[in-house]
Amino acid sequence: MKKWYGGALVSSLFMLLLLRYGFMKNPVEESYLMNPFSSNGTNPLEWVRFTAPPALQNPGNASQVISIDAIAFSLFAQRNLSKGEQQSLLTWNLLKNLINHSHALPNGVEAIKEAGSAWNSLMDSIEEEKLGYVNDNSSRKAKEKQCPHFLNKMNATEPESHYKMRVPCGLTQGSSITIIGLPNGLLGDFRIDLTGEALPGEPDPPIILHYNVRLHGDKITEDPVIVQNTWTIAHDWGEEVRCPPPTPEENEKVDELEQCNKLVGKDDNRTIRVHSHGLRLPLMGLQGVKPRRYFPFKQGSLFVATLRVGPEGVQMTVDGKHVTSFAYRETLEPWLVSEVRISGDVKLISVLASGLPTSEDSDHTVDIEALKSVPLSLQRPVDLFIGVFSTANNFKRRMAVRRTWMQYPEVRSGTVVVRFFVGLHKNHIVNDELWNEARTYGDIQLMPFVDYYSLITWKTLAICTFGTEVVSAKFVMKTDDDAFVRLDEVMASLSRINVTHGLLYGLINSDSQPHRSTDSKWFISPEEWSEEKYPPWAHGPGYVVSHDIAKAVYKRFNEVRLKMFKLEDVAMGIWIADMQKDGLEVHYEKEERIFNEGCKDGYVIAHYQGPREMMCLWQKLQETKRARCCGDP
Repeated sequence: MKKWYGGALVSSLFMLLLLRYGFMKNPVEESYLMNPFSSNGTNPLEWVRFTAPPALQNPGNASQVISIDAIAFSLFAQRNLSKGEQQSLLTWNLLKNLINHSHALPNGVEAIKEAGSAWNSLMDSIEEEKLGYVNDNSSRKAKEKQCPHFLNKMNATEPESHYKMRVPCGLTQGSSITIIGLPNGLLGDFRIDLTGEALPGEPDPPIILHYNVRLHGDKITEDPVIVQNTWTIAHDWGEEVRCPPPTPEENEKVDELEQCNKLVGKDDNRTIRVHSHGLRLPLMGLQGVKPRRYFPFKQGSLFVATLRVGPEGVQMTVDGKHVTSFAYRETLEPWLVSEVRISGDVKLISVLASGLPTSEDSDHTVDIEALKSVPLSLQRPVDLFIGVFSTANNFKRRMAVRRTWMQYPEVRSGTVVVRFFVGLHKNHIVNDELWNEARTYGDIQLMPFVDYYSLITWKTLAICTFGTEVVSAKFVMKTDDDAFVRLDEVMASLSRINVTHGLLYGLINSDSQPHRSTDSKWFISPEEWSEEKYPPWAHGPGYVVSHDIAKAVYKRFNEVRLKMFKLEDVAMGIWIADMQKDGLEVHYEKEERIFNEGCKDGYVIAHYQGPREMMCLWQKLQETKRARCCGDP
């Protein structure tokens, strides 16, 4: 009986293996429409068989190979998608070789693995919707899924001093969490943790920010101290950031704000009332009284503390005064936050989360037809393709771009094509909202990886791919969803330059060096870049390359000749320099009116513009026909 059972098991496994490779060797092109816009006639949505070089180079790592192969099968398998839905995946299969480049950038393997899980969950949800699995309960659930703009809870203290607030769609720049409470109990110590989603099989979620208030010090100091840190199951605790810092030299800046306000830990020279004589005397002037040190939290005293999400990190203000800043760490970014946890000796009065990412209800959008993308057409030549970096829960930023510079006549006529390039989110609610947005407006290209900042170079590659393989644009441009683009000025500049080959147009930096300090957001190790200087490159808020450069980027990617470098704008400069060594004549055109950090009158591109600023800039352009920054009379 055992022999029969063993033989049957082996036979079954053999048949499954044959079926698997049978599927992989037989394209399922019939289920997809051929893409008429591809310059080489291939179908970006067809099933492609994968070969993974690591399987040959490192046969001992069998589990890794099988895992990546399985993910490839999951990400690029046949799906029952309509023609409209396929428009969000025009670059999807053209990026299949990312599987073989997954080790080239930090967290590449993890991002593709997590994308496989997220994609399956999204496709299951779509399939359920198509099969009509909708009843009153699921309709109610769908409403609950929508990302709220704010959440609040009064009298928040729960049993055992543990409070949790679920943040369904993560945080984004401008989001804030305000806590009103007072330290109490024996010590008055308390903690605020911004946590992400726990991975399957792991008991604890990652901590994007651990904010620990210790009123009576710790093993290092007897004075009150704030300790900030991160935690993951893979890397345990990171390096502590203490306030006040052990030495003044350690007080770096985040978003131009000090990691620790210099007042924290200094002597408090405020005067006090001496009741016996009714005099006000300096605290330092009292004999025998130990001078108090300034600290924003005090046992038994009410505080109003706000954690605010900035471009580079999280800032904490207490009672209206900036106290601390904490820089984001790799793979621990604000969009990953799924819960706020508060614990310890603190009585909470209220907790409010505001400025949360929320998608627009298309059923109540008055101008929805004017915001939808113009269908692609073979009969209409594309002068410029613009790829916009965006992340999944940046709903409001994308809407602001649609309502402003995407309303230029060139975009509405189709001679300029604009698409947002967005990676998947680890949260299925955000992916559901993103998918609905993509179906509604037709201007989103989904990426087959989870959207970590360290992987933005892959988006640059995707933009070059779309601009040459999906549409055949004369020029290809990259920008961000917080950049306002004077499209008329960009087009006029390209016409004036009159260079159609070997062109890099933008705010060119020809004399920059790698940041070697590990504290820098742009830290580059000698292993990543050994030379003392970078080749010329253009700053990321907006640059343009000619068709031949974008085409060569995609070709070299498929030939595994493209160096993956985690700073995407520098990466483009490195790629162009390599092409130059191979004989390409390169024309570097510097545009001083591209402002990398904000807005100045006369801009061609203004960076770091929120949705309100974007609308304001557009209104000023319409009214005055001049590029005036908001805030000016």
